[in-house]
Amino acid sequence: MKQHDVIISGLNMDLTDAIKNIVQAKVEKLYEHQENIVRMRVELEYDSHNKSHQKEFIAKGHLEVRGNDHICSAATEDLYKSIDQMVQKLDRMLRRRSRLQRVKRKDTHTVEIPAIIPKTV
Repeated sequence: MKQHDVIISGLNMDLTDAIKNIVQAKVEKLYEHQENIVRMRVELEYDSHNKSHQKEFIAKGHLEVRGNDHICSAATEDLYKSIDQMVQKLDRMLRRRSRLQRVKRKDTHTVEIPAIIPKTV
């Protein structure tokens, strides 16, 4: 399987090789739905000063494809759970996009021209 380039950044936390490898492995399944992904950015953030006084990990994903980009985020108390939820959200977005493209391709409509076209002999 081809390794795709994924930009991984961390805010208020150090990124270890294990975290980078897990993010890379999880993101690889997104490339199964669509090979034409231009760029994938993942931003992992540690927020210790949120309102509920719980330590929180936020995973933000920015998927650049032809057309509209897909952006989502997931926040939980566990970093790995946040990564999983973020990848699941992006996966649903890509599956929905490919499904809508198939439906649009199959649902062709006739074009009516208001003018009379003369027949040629």
